[in-house]
Amino acid sequence: MAKKTVKIATFNVNNLVRHLPNLLEWLGTSKPDIVCLQELKTAHDAFPAAALAKAGYNAVWKGQKTWNGVAILAKGAEPVLIRDRLPGDPKDDQSRYIEAAVDGLIINSIYLPNGNPQPGPKFDYKLAWFERLNRHAAKLLKSGAPVVMAGDYNVVPTDADIYNPKSWKRDALLQPATRAAYQRLLKQGWLDSLHAKFPNKPVYTFWDYFRNHWERDAGLRIDHILLNAQTAKRLVKAGVDREVRGGPSPSDHAPVWVTLKR
Repeated sequence: MAKKTVKIATFNVNNLVRHLPNLLEWLGTSKPDIVCLQELKTAHDAFPAAALAKAGYNAVWKGQKTWNGVAILAKGAEPVLIRDRLPGDPKDDQSRYIEAAVDGLIINSIYLPNGNPQPGPKFDYKLAWFERLNRHAAKLLKSGAPVVMAGDYNVVPTDADIYNPKSWKRDALLQPATRAAYQRLLKQGWLDSLHAKFPNKPVYTFWDYFRNHWERDAGLRIDHILLNAQTAKRLVKAGVDREVRGGPSPSDHAPVWVTLKR
């Protein structure tokens, strides 16, 4: 009998090779159909495709030694690569965006720049990258295809999405320009799936390694799965696999997921 839903997840693994055992364990327990990964922090040729294939997942990816890197995994399907860079700046060589067709969906894995310290060139790059993303997202909406844009956006949308905004008030993730760019994206017609399912409850996806952030549940919501109208009407559930962040040698992010009606 065919599955009635498809489960799509995003997970900033913060070094794929180092955290591969954690990823494989989570894949085995959570059983997502499609996974967007960020911060691979591994060279393109060192991507562990064989280990992931053994776990049942085919992949497209764009690695980058030391920093960045994004991938899309698909269980029992072959992701078809559409593009492995965000349009708009041919000189940008950072591996932060990949897009593929999977099982009738357009899937994007996004690793938006952090932007710290701000002000400065890193913050300028963040805002410029965000505007490029917004322009491309608008074209995806016009395509009429069902689209899922998932990843680490490095933006805390509102003060309700962080344990204590005062201690982060100078951070690039909370700056008015960062939040405004995210709101412009939503106003195009994208649904923030976690917020839609938990409108009145703090839901965190990231806990810093320092100052006992995990132990104190001092979290932030910076990993988002955005849905266009075609996929939003199919939304069934959304959630965060918090327990992954509490495991041994974890990433500082937890996986975020949605289920959609097929």
